[in-house]
Amino acid sequence: MYTGFTSAQAKLIVPQLQDLWFRRQLLADPDTMSYNRVCGGTIDFPEEKWADWYARWVLDTEGKHFYSYVVNQAGAFVGEAAYHWDASRCICCADVIVAAQYRRRGYGRAALIMLCGAAKQNGISVLHDDIAVGNPAVKLFLALGFLEEYRTDEYIMLKKKLRD
Repeated sequence: MYTGFTSAQAKLIVPQLQDLWFRRQLLADPDTMSYNRVCGGTIDFPEEKWADWYARWVLDTEGKHFYSYVVNQAGAFVGEAAYHWDASRCICCADVIVAAQYRRRGYGRAALIMLCGAAKQNGISVLHDDIAVGNPAVKLFLALGFLEEYRTDEYIMLKKKLRD
């Protein structure tokens, strides 16, 4: 299982249950979630859902979920990096969100590199991400070795082989 990744820019840490206030804040921020308008924009994450969500995504993942916070050198939470098995599509999907106020500082790049490392270490051979058309994150994913698999009017499906 994942043992920790760091870069000069940031590190990934597995949050404690009580730290999910940051995830609630991240998902509720309209500027941060503006990329998600195709899927409805902001996401409600009330405290009464935290324990069940935490058990599924952090404690008892069975290799199907990985969740971490992106933490900067000053120790501030700046985003999240995760992957999960999407059984309906039979793919492992990446998820990187950087809070709007921390964008364009290299945190997304660092998080994606570390997430790919964690996924590879955890036995994941391929990561996918479907990113909304027009989202500047597409350029980042392509620069880090993801390839466009296909696109629709709403999103671009990207794919990266982590091992052969």
